[in-house]
Amino acid sequence: MNDSAAAPTPAPTPPRRARVRAPELIGKGGWINTGGKDLKLADFRGRILILDFWTFCCINCLHVLDELRELEEKHRDTVVIVGVHSPKFVHEAEHQAVVDAVERYGVEHPVLDDPELATWKQYAVRAWPTLVVIDPEGYVVAQHAGEGHANAIRTLVEELEAEHEAKGTLRRGDGPYVPPEPVATDLRFPGKALLLPSGNFLVSDTTRHQLVELAADGESVVRRIGDGVFREPQGLALLPDGSVVVADTVNHVLQRLDLATGAVERIAGTGSQWMQGAPTSGPALDVALSSPWDVAWWQGKVWIAMAGVHQLWTYDPETGTVGVAAGTTNEGLVDGPAAEAWFAQPSGLAAAGDRLWIADSETSAVRWIDTDGVVHTAVGTGLFDFGHRDGDAAQALLQHPLGVTALPDGSVAVSDTYNHALRRYDPATGEVTTLATDLREPSDAVLSPSLRPGGAPSGEIVVVESARHRLTRLRLPEEAVQVESVAHRTQREATEVAPGRVRLDVVFQAPTGQKLDERYGPSTRLLVSSTPAELLLSGEGAATDLFRELELNPAVTEGVLHVSAMAASCDDDPDIEYPACHVHQQDWGVPVKLTESGVSRLPLILAGMDAPE
Repeated sequence: MNDSAAAPTPAPTPPRRARVRAPELIGKGGWINTGGKDLKLADFRGRILILDFWTFCCINCLHVLDELRELEEKHRDTVVIVGVHSPKFVHEAEHQAVVDAVERYGVEHPVLDDPELATWKQYAVRAWPTLVVIDPEGYVVAQHAGEGHANAIRTLVEELEAEHEAKGTLRRGDGPYVPPEPVATDLRFPGKALLLPSGNFLVSDTTRHQLVELAADGESVVRRIGDGVFREPQGLALLPDGSVVVADTVNHVLQRLDLATGAVERIAGTGSQWMQGAPTSGPALDVALSSPWDVAWWQGKVWIAMAGVHQLWTYDPETGTVGVAAGTTNEGLVDGPAAEAWFAQPSGLAAAGDRLWIADSETSAVRWIDTDGVVHTAVGTGLFDFGHRDGDAAQALLQHPLGVTALPDGSVAVSDTYNHALRRYDPATGEVTTLATDLREPSDAVLSPSLRPGGAPSGEIVVVESARHRLTRLRLPEEAVQVESVAHRTQREATEVAPGRVRLDVVFQAPTGQKLDERYGPSTRLLVSSTPAELLLSGEGAATDLFRELELNPAVTEGVLHVSAMAASCDDDPDIEYPACHVHQQDWGVPVKLTESGVSRLPLILAGMDAPE
C-alpha cells in the first residue's frame, strides 16, 4: 500500500500579499491642530492611523468628516485620524484658508496642509475624499474612495486592535490633537443672511450652530436663536406667512422658524443623510435629505439647493411633501430638461421672476432654471476651469461661488467666494463685471433697504464676509472695479494614458461580512463621460459592469475622464433576517494626458480593499 498515495493532498498555501510601507507625511503648508509641532509617521507608531485626504470645497469630504466623528470618539486611545488637506482650487492652497476651514467645520484632529499635493501623490490618491488605513507597524492595510465607509473602517479598526493587542504592537494613549484657542466674535463663519420685514438681518452663524438676529446696522446683536437645535445652518428663506425656512445643513433637514416666538420645528427631512436607493419624494418628514445648503421661495414652493447630491429639490408647504426638481445626482455641468441636467454642489439660490438663479459652486458657474423646467448656464464651463476674468460670459471665470443675489435691474450679484469678490452678471448684455474686491470668502449678499430701484450696481448691498465673521455694507460704484484677468485649471497630476483602447477598471470589494446585492438584478452601475466630449471615441454612457473598454481619440492630447460608479452590498449572514444594505458610490474626475508610452489600463478603487502592491 502506498502511504503517500493515501494521504490527502495539502491545500496550497495562499500567496501572501506584499506589505506596503506607508510613505512619509510631507506638506509645505505644515501642521494644524498640533500646537505648532511638526509630526512624522514615526510619531504614530503603535496607533492605528487613518489618513483622510480632503479638500474643504468638497461636500463629500465634509460628509466624511461627520462620518468619522463617532469612530474618532469611540477609539480615541487607539486611533489617530490625520486630515491631509489636498487642494483643488487656488484659494484652497492658502494656508490661512485651510486654518479657517479646520475651525469652520469643527475638525478635531491634526491636519497636514499639503498645498502641492506631495503626500497625495505619494499615496497615489485619485479622488476626494480618500481614506487610507495604516496599521500600528506602519503598513498600509486599506484604501477607500468616497463616502459611506464608516462601518467597514470600524470593523477593520476592531480587527487591527485585537491583532496588535495580541502582538504587543498596539500603543494606547492620548493623541497629538491640540485645540486652537477660541476667538471672541459676535459671528463665527456666518453662511447666509436674510433681510427681515423689520429691517433687521437674520444670519446663519454656521460654526456656532445658531441663527443670529442683527439690528439694521448689521452689527448689534438682537437675539440668538436655536441653541442646540441646528448643526451648521446655512440658507434662509422668508415664507409668505412670515416664518423663515432654514437649511439645517449637517442635520440634513429643513426647519421652520417662527420669528415672533423663536420656536423652531422640523418640516422636512428625517435627520439622516439621503443615500442612493432611498425615496426621492413623498411626505416631507419621511424622506431623507442630503446637506441642504440654500433655500428660496419661488413658484409657490421652497426650492432647495441639495448640495450633498448635486440636485435641486422642492418642499411644498401646502401638501407637506418634498421631491426632486432637477438633477440626476451625477456631478458635472450639463444643461437641458431638469430631469437630465447635472449640477455640482449647488450652494446658492435667488428667485427673480421667471428665473431661479443658482450658484453651482464646484463648476464655478452661475446657472438658472426657467418656469418650463429647463436648466441653463450663464457663466462657467465645468469642474476643472476657474479663475477671475471679466467680460463676455462665454469666457468669464469665477472661483467656487457660494451665493447669488437678484438685483432690481434683472442682473445678478455673485458672491465669488474663493476670489474674495462680488461679481455681477447682466443677462441683457451677457457681460460679467467685478463690483468689489478685497472681501474675505463672501458667501451671500442681501439688498439693503436703501438700494435705489433700478439702480444696480449702484446703491447699497450687504455682503456676508464669512472668513471675516461679519456683514459688510458696500456702496457699489457705477462702474465695475477693474481687475487683472486670471485663469486656472485644477492642479492635479495628469495620468498618462495611451491613445486608442484603454481598459477602465473600477475595483470594488465588498466590506468584510457583506456581499453584492443581486436580489433585484445588477447591483453595480458605471457611467463614463469626458471633457472635451471628443476625447472619447467610444465607451461613454451607462452600463452595469464595473469595467469598460474605452477608445481615446489620439487627436485630443489631454482632457478629463468623468467616472461615476455605484455598487450595492448587503450583510452576508444567513442568520440575519433583515440584512442591512449599503450603497457605495464615487465620482472621479481623472485628468489624462495621451502619450504613446502611457498606460492601457486605468484602475480606480471604489471601496475598501488591500492596498496595491
